[in-house]
Amino acid sequence: MAVEESDGVAATDNFAIGIAFGNSNSSIAYTSGEGRAEVIANEEGDRQIPSILSYTEGEEYHGTQAKSQLVRNPKNTVAYFRDFLGKDFDSIDPTPCHASAHPQRQDATIAFSIQETESETQNFVTVSQIATRHIRRLASSASDFLGKRVNSAVITVPTDFSDEQKEALTSAAKEAGVAVLQYISEPVAAVLAYDARPESVLEDKIIVVADLGGTRSDIAVIASRGGMYSILSTSHDYESGGIQLDHVLIDHFAKEFIKKHKTDPRQNARSLAKLKLEAEATKKALSLGGNASLSVESLADGLDFSSTINRTRYELLASKVFGCFTRLIEEAIRKADLDVLDVNEVILSGGTSHTPKIASILAARFPSTTNILSPSTSYSSLPPSSLSACGAAIQASLIQEFESEDVVQSTHPMVTVTPHLRVAIGVLLVTEDEHKGVFKPLMEAETAVPARRAGLFAVGREGGDVLVKVCEGIREIRVRKADSKDKPNGKAQDEEEGELDDDSDEEEEEEVRDKVWRVGRVLAEAAVRGVGKGSKVEVTISVNGDMGVQITARESGGKGGVRGALEVPKAEENGKPVNV
Repeated sequence: MAVEESDGVAATDNFAIGIAFGNSNSSIAYTSGEGRAEVIANEEGDRQIPSILSYTEGEEYHGTQAKSQLVRNPKNTVAYFRDFLGKDFDSIDPTPCHASAHPQRQDATIAFSIQETESETQNFVTVSQIATRHIRRLASSASDFLGKRVNSAVITVPTDFSDEQKEALTSAAKEAGVAVLQYISEPVAAVLAYDARPESVLEDKIIVVADLGGTRSDIAVIASRGGMYSILSTSHDYESGGIQLDHVLIDHFAKEFIKKHKTDPRQNARSLAKLKLEAEATKKALSLGGNASLSVESLADGLDFSSTINRTRYELLASKVFGCFTRLIEEAIRKADLDVLDVNEVILSGGTSHTPKIASILAARFPSTTNILSPSTSYSSLPPSSLSACGAAIQASLIQEFESEDVVQSTHPMVTVTPHLRVAIGVLLVTEDEHKGVFKPLMEAETAVPARRAGLFAVGREGGDVLVKVCEGIREIRVRKADSKDKPNGKAQDEEEGELDDDSDEEEEEEVRDKVWRVGRVLAEAAVRGVGKGSKVEVTISVNGDMGVQITARESGGKGGVRGALEVPKAEENGKPVNV
């Protein structure tokens, strides 16, 4: 029997979508009959919907229409408001709102003073009310497209979104008639969007998700182990994003205008708003082509302005901003106690990630074995600006039929917070000299338990008796001098990439860094006797939730084998992971 939700929506009557509620833009997505996530376009055909609301003569404008009002009616246009939810006035940074309605202190919350009716009276509209109206418009667009009333959603949030902010967003969504089934972090949604594809292969890997948005950049390092995701570290920069790239173009074109007309369009708010809108359009055009033009009617003092810029010039001007993105990614990797050689994938997410130069710089920073998932580097990549919404839609399709209590219980920290392995566990096979053998990791570090892994290992041509050592593996980075066989990743680097490494000395001999494994503590040894010629040994390692370990070793295709178990280690204090 269906259980009624707190907002009156029956669990079995849920029709859910995925919502990526961004500070600059929002997206909505659903899963098709084939199980694929697809982004929904609103009534204006926009899949990236500006998170902006504007009011003119009692009319409410939303999305792109509201964005255009930043030039004509900025005081009654509300933008960049998501990050204000659930916060007090003293803790916010109102800088992004300098060209729109300014946030103000109103009782115990944040509000905007706008003229939302035909009368000239200014009303205070709280940030929660603005969020409600925005979500209502998103849900309405999805309902119109799908032909069904959308009444629930999975919503993505940044990794640093507090519980208070989630509560405020839940209340705002409820007022809009949308029940929040679950919150998932934006980087996990991006990974899910890729892993849910039918052609994806489930494997253990380390993923860096670079979510580069309009007003902020968020980086997360994620360990994917057997389809379970663990966030190892995060880093955030609230001063690096697409707006900074816009300012690069604004300053460039403003200098051209000053040179021609001896007046600075940035000194006038209306002129600056016009220039900003056109600069953003130019930036998007440069992500698709090698050249872009800008044209503004009556930019300043009644003077029209037009100009062109090529991608190379733009990338040179924006090199410092690109450098901020790179340093933020490297910081997150260091915080996770990892090296770039440990990273298997880099997923570029967010609208700013469409810039090809960002992907090419990262291709030069990471080894050739790292897959950079971006439209400019991988033909199989997904659009960066669609990842969060698609991941949320996939999650929504999985849980919309469940009772709300079941969802809450399954996502409770008592369920989701599990022990992890601190070090890798692998196998060292010895066939002849007991001091020789090659270590192969079977269960990577940061694997959530319980877990089970199996692997096939080749033995000597003659077969015979094989000693199987199950050991802890310690990853180390070995630095050596480059030889003729070593080729750097990203041979298509251009001259600008070199400018990010001004300290490099061409005359110095290049060093090459390799990832190697050192055998640590031996956990168990087993002898598999009489292995046939050309055969293989199958080793299975299982780690229970209490960190107990079971090991099985046998000849591939054979029966029986050697089995053993390790004692459960004593758990450490404060819930920290333990070694096996």
